[in-house]
Amino acid sequence: METLVNLKEDERLDYLLAENLRIIQSPSVFAFSLDAVLLARFVYVPIQKGNIIDLCSGNGVIPLFLSARTKGQITGVEIQERLYDMAVRSIEYNQLESRLKMIHGDIKEIHKQLGHGKFDVVTCNPPYFTTPSKEEMNPNEHLAIARHEILCTLEDAVKASSQLVKQGGKVAFVHRPGRLLDIITLMREYRLEPKRIQFVYPKKGKEANTLLIEAIKDGSPDLKILPPLFVYNETNEYTSEIKEILYGEK
Repeated sequence: METLVNLKEDERLDYLLAENLRIIQSPSVFAFSLDAVLLARFVYVPIQKGNIIDLCSGNGVIPLFLSARTKGQITGVEIQERLYDMAVRSIEYNQLESRLKMIHGDIKEIHKQLGHGKFDVVTCNPPYFTTPSKEEMNPNEHLAIARHEILCTLEDAVKASSQLVKQGGKVAFVHRPGRLLDIITLMREYRLEPKRIQFVYPKKGKEANTLLIEAIKDGSPDLKILPPLFVYNETNEYTSEIKEILYGEK
């Protein structure tokens, strides 16, 4: 039986094709990018069980993607009430309430509610850009908060991840390559040892524009650089790797 969904204002119901799920999106509030999809595929997750948390969840895209990779419990944390509400309705639409839940809260305070060291895996797609002047900032508050470090800095996100993850647990971020040294420095400051890095390129011959990094709490130093991931081929179509990630095509 088709589940009814209550869409608000300019919201639409999009497909997460490879996962056979649907997600509520809005061009004026939030629509996920390829970065979120890549992070959900990059991170290690236990298949049968486990406790996973996604910080800066937006409309819940990473918890939804992860639900297709693990039978574990997944929690999303989002500070913007409108985005939190979209995520809750998407989880209900996909009938995943038994495994997925959203918390409307601030990642800087969430350890007080959830406790220290309770999660096997932490994922985070944080705001990428330091806060610009008022003139440069997107006038749309929802988009500005998602993109700029207005309510949450990179250090806030790394610190929160370290507080939440178990010793030996994994923390994975997606970010911009320009922040690589900041990320590694902060991760080590908060006892997260980087173990895997992958750079994502728009196409061959271009500079990397996305960075995927996974660390282990109190892990031993040993960093692996994974093969590069290219988004588009010479004819400006998605590469076979990206097609498989997005559509499940081999």
